[in-house]
Amino acid sequence: MTADMVRELATAARLAARALAMVVPEVKNRAVTAMADALWSERAAILSANAVDLAEARSAQHPSALLDRLALDERRIEKMAAGVRQVAALPDPVGEITGMWRRPNGLLVGRMRVPLGVIGVIYEARPGVTADAAALCLKSGNAAILKGGREAIRSNRVISNLLADAAAANGLPKGCVAFIDSVDREAVSHLLQLTGLVDLIIPRGGEELIRAVQRTSAIPVLAHDKGLCHTYVDEGADLHMAEEIAYNAKVERPGVCNAMESLLVHEGVATLFLPQIVRRLQEAGVEIRGCPRTRTLVQGIGAATEADWDTEYLDLMLSIRVVGSFEEAVAHIAAHGSGLAEAIVTSDHSRAMRFLREVDAGAVFVNASTRFTDGGEFGMGAEMGISTQKLHARGPVGLTGLTCEKFIIFGDGQIRDSSK
Repeated sequence: MTADMVRELATAARLAARALAMVVPEVKNRAVTAMADALWSERAAILSANAVDLAEARSAQHPSALLDRLALDERRIEKMAAGVRQVAALPDPVGEITGMWRRPNGLLVGRMRVPLGVIGVIYEARPGVTADAAALCLKSGNAAILKGGREAIRSNRVISNLLADAAAANGLPKGCVAFIDSVDREAVSHLLQLTGLVDLIIPRGGEELIRAVQRTSAIPVLAHDKGLCHTYVDEGADLHMAEEIAYNAKVERPGVCNAMESLLVHEGVATLFLPQIVRRLQEAGVEIRGCPRTRTLVQGIGAATEADWDTEYLDLMLSIRVVGSFEEAVAHIAAHGSGLAEAIVTSDHSRAMRFLREVDAGAVFVNASTRFTDGGEFGMGAEMGISTQKLHARGPVGLTGLTCEKFIIFGDGQIRDSSK
């Protein structure tokens, strides 16, 4: 029965996607705005469902990072609705012509942005993803099939129903927002095999979920992988600035993918910088694990193992390493980073530019916190996730990342010469 249910949703979504691709921007904008309004006006129903989800998750003794991602309050719902409104206000990428050129035979060749079609989004205890994913998919002309985790089933059910009803009442085709209302793990397996009905799968969650989807999907996958972010404090950096950036990157919200997990400090500033930042982090409840040189400069902290350099803590934990040079810092990031976001704090423009060129990540920062790695913070509105891949989108995935290009050709009777 689960297989039949998933296929029926996907079939309806495929029909809806064909109609949705033709909807004019004004209608899409009106529908997405109505979705935002519904989230806020029905916040009591959302919070009631979320309270039950949260109580059950606490009873199951889920980790604090999961509870943080699962929990909703009025402020988070307001932010969720604001993100949806931002999507409505963004330029519509569908139909954009990104280039035109004339061939010697007179043909005018160009590219036009078009929707991908049907996008399946698989995620864990993140009810906010339900709203973000639906808004981004619809604004970019795609139908969405949403499959949230067991922990947020009630929250997601209420949110998805509100969104689907608002979309249908404001001119979008029925079935364009589909929610797989099941905690059966087989539902995901069935979704991943629906080639011909679903065009792209986007998994959002822990490393285990990402790897499982990538292993079993018959459909192309756009992966939001783990975030193993570094902040490198360079020789000659403004140490007050470095302290504020490092503290924000670790403490402001440790359970998210763009939080800092490793701090790299140049040996030239380590003696002055490390005692102060470690004291401040420890006062905030951060457990520090340091390399031998770090432990020489700061007493009473644990030893970092090789495994620590590859661990996404998603908690108030941090590994610290003292490096002898800019090159050593970049080499460490290359060996251990996940490609999501990296930052340097430096007063040297040439090293800043080298960091931007040499560090391979979806977002690279100079003198700013990695916590800004977010579609909303980049002016993109809500985001579908942060892709650590290089095909076909990288970094925060917004509207443009949910489209592809097709060639368009204008002629005036040209035919191809078979001799060429």
